[in-house]
Amino acid sequence: MERNNHKAWLYLLPAVLFLGVFMLYPLVDVFVYSFEEGYNSASQTYFGVGGDNYSYILHDPYFLSALKNTFILVIITVPLSTIIALLISAGLSSIKPLRNLFQTVYFLPYVTNTLAVGLVFMILFKKTAYSDGLVNLLINLFGGASVDFIDGPYWAKMFVLCFYTIWVVMPFKILILTSALASVKQDYYNAARIDGTPRHRIFTKITLPMISPMIFYLVITGFIGAFKAYSDAVALFGTDLNAAGMNTIVGYVYDMLYGDSGGFPSYASAAAIVLFAIVLTITCVNLLVSRKHVHY
Repeated sequence: MERNNHKAWLYLLPAVLFLGVFMLYPLVDVFVYSFEEGYNSASQTYFGVGGDNYSYILHDPYFLSALKNTFILVIITVPLSTIIALLISAGLSSIKPLRNLFQTVYFLPYVTNTLAVGLVFMILFKKTAYSDGLVNLLINLFGGASVDFIDGPYWAKMFVLCFYTIWVVMPFKILILTSALASVKQDYYNAARIDGTPRHRIFTKITLPMISPMIFYLVITGFIGAFKAYSDAVALFGTDLNAAGMNTIVGYVYDMLYGDSGGFPSYASAAAIVLFAIVLTITCVNLLVSRKHVHY
């Protein structure tokens, strides 16, 4: 038995080394940088140690704006995309003809280039001197006033960003949930129908508990992915996200490193550690909640 344990650790050694070198070490390095004030990556020097980097970013209006945008994006897109994907998956599972065709159609946005999809959304929503965009044409058709969703008010830009994010992440969730629904044994449904159980009770008492591990997985990965949002905003509003008022935490980190306001790795490191702490906290909370509501 002890020999088998040694063999198991030997098999795990490459993965442990990989995680240590490419994940743990960079994380510790960034944590150290976040306390080094005025760190210069070229000369590898700094002029002090303390919490001033955290104080700076927590009082920086650009970081606070990015923090607000990221939280709004997470709170709206993760629940909505999961619920919509669950409804579509349930519909696909009940439709036998053309199921494979619909699954392929729904999965297309996931394999399409993010920037290409963003360009399509800009054409649909952007208001120009020559056209108000297809969406505004539909709004005008129903008697509404045109809205500039790309360069207009904050709520309009946030609506497009949330809509775009849901559109991009939903195909993967549909694929996972469709597979999860297909794995539920028909014996449970047959027994419930014999007892005369209503369809909504079957869904809430049999289907949801049986696929709850997959739902939990999608919620966790959805939170992590939404907190790392950056390319979605760039695809819609360009690289100057601070000017558009649509920056995210990851975008702020990038700007502090490489943008016009770049050259401040200490501030970028502090912002990255704050993001890591937020994601870790939410993940731990989800894990605690899953113990009561997820059925393995």
